[in-house]
Amino acid sequence: MRVEIVAVGTELLLGQIADTNSQWLAERLAAHGISSHFHQHVGDNHERIVLAFRTALARSDALIVCGGLGPTQDDITREALSAVMNQPLERDDDVVEEIRRMFSARNREMPENNLRQADAPRGATRIAPTRGTAPGLICALGQKVIYALPGVPYELSEMFERAVLPDLEERQRQRGHRGVIASRVLKTWGTSESALAEALSGRFEALTGGGEVTIAFLASGIEGIKVRLTARGDDLAQVEERLRGEEGRVRELITERFGDIIFAVDNQTMEDVVADALASRGWSLAVAESLTGGLIASRLVNVAGASNWFRGGVVSYASSVKFDLLGVDVGPVVSASAAQQMASGVRALLGATCAISVTGVAGPKEQDGHRPGTVFVGLDVAGSVDHTTLHLPGDRPRVRAYSAISALDFLRRALARTP
Repeated sequence: MRVEIVAVGTELLLGQIADTNSQWLAERLAAHGISSHFHQHVGDNHERIVLAFRTALARSDALIVCGGLGPTQDDITREALSAVMNQPLERDDDVVEEIRRMFSARNREMPENNLRQADAPRGATRIAPTRGTAPGLICALGQKVIYALPGVPYELSEMFERAVLPDLEERQRQRGHRGVIASRVLKTWGTSESALAEALSGRFEALTGGGEVTIAFLASGIEGIKVRLTARGDDLAQVEERLRGEEGRVRELITERFGDIIFAVDNQTMEDVVADALASRGWSLAVAESLTGGLIASRLVNVAGASNWFRGGVVSYASSVKFDLLGVDVGPVVSASAAQQMASGVRALLGATCAISVTGVAGPKEQDGHRPGTVFVGLDVAGSVDHTTLHLPGDRPRVRAYSAISALDFLRRALARTP
């Protein structure tokens, strides 16, 4: 089965909202061995939606449509389906009454616009809504099928799991196809996408055309470069075995070339890894931030249970706070010495096992003779003090974001070296 996803909505084309639905659907399809070779975005225009649907049907076995099933005038997915199926829209009185009951249960009167949600092309099967007012639709066209789902993510996900996925799996069984696709993502920090690709060129070429495992590189901005391994097989055990084998080879090549730049796998974040390292030792952490202004602390408290190991932070933005509160020597505050003193000062102040600090120049002007992007990270682990100097690219927001994750990476590496 080849499934195409079409997300409907002018807001997607304008960049006003991110298309998380297509991403979620693609992951769920892959987990069930269903291929998705194409995704489309199309605005709220009848002719262009019809063209998108017909294009998808020409090259795919099934089409999943996200959005355009609401009650307003720009929700025209139903009309486009009617045109593609060459069937008139018909109103289901039972659906009308169900929508009325939903509004009544909320002590609200149903607007007349909501009657449109009871319309469907003749021959379509309705998917009853459980989380909203918009029914989904299953529209069979010979050996092909269109599934139309609401654009609201929590409505879409429930309807997909309950109605679409079982129907797709049954169609796949009827074709005699079974299979599983799974991916593993290795997250790296400290090198470029091109350098990673060069280091793994041998594996990339060896796997090209084989079909069992593929490698892709994903530049993820302030979260680093990801190496995604994707495997296909008859069952999950076979796929996992293939992923483990290839992951081992890729890790070896990356480590041999760049050292310890792989910091996490799949959904782990840099702060998750740091949290695990601290919690396993029973250690606590404090942070002192200047140019990052609390970004590091904000990332750390995203981790559930952070109160068990995170003591707190000091945003020592003003020089006087560095001098008076953290005990930094009076003088230039953008320096390796100031960063180390900030780390030691906040560790003592908050009674933590270890501490990190950040001071530097976010821009746009120079400070203390240093150019924008110059950042010093301080570290104090149980009285053992260290620092690193960074030269980061980008504008002010980017320098600050890069500084936060770089400081956490510096701590991660130090903890990995510490028994």
